[in-house]
Amino acid sequence: MNNTLFTLPFNLDLHWLGIHANLTIAFTAWKIIGWTGALMFGGRWAVQALSSHLARKPVLPIVFWYMSFIGSACALAYFIWGKNDSVGIIMNAFPCGFTLYNIYLHFSPRQPPLR
Repeated sequence: MNNTLFTLPFNLDLHWLGIHANLTIAFTAWKIIGWTGALMFGGRWAVQALSSHLARKPVLPIVFWYMSFIGSACALAYFIWGKNDSVGIIMNAFPCGFTLYNIYLHFSPRQPPLR
């Protein structure tokens, strides 16, 4: 899955700063999975902000937790099999577990809070 699926040339020209670069972005299946995870994990904050705006108070909708889990799981898969990076694995393993726990709490029968 590390074979290049396609490339995208990118021309960065900031002549007023003296910066010019011709870049090529290589798309692999693992990079697409990793970018999907990053977009899901980051996009959850837009969902949370919109939900809070509509409710006129801070809220965390259930879709926030789904996006957190999907984003963490995609990024975790990328760091395990695509990049083999221990920092990325640890960085995404913890949120993945905590989001599953929060989804479990959301659907479990309501009980009085612990004191």
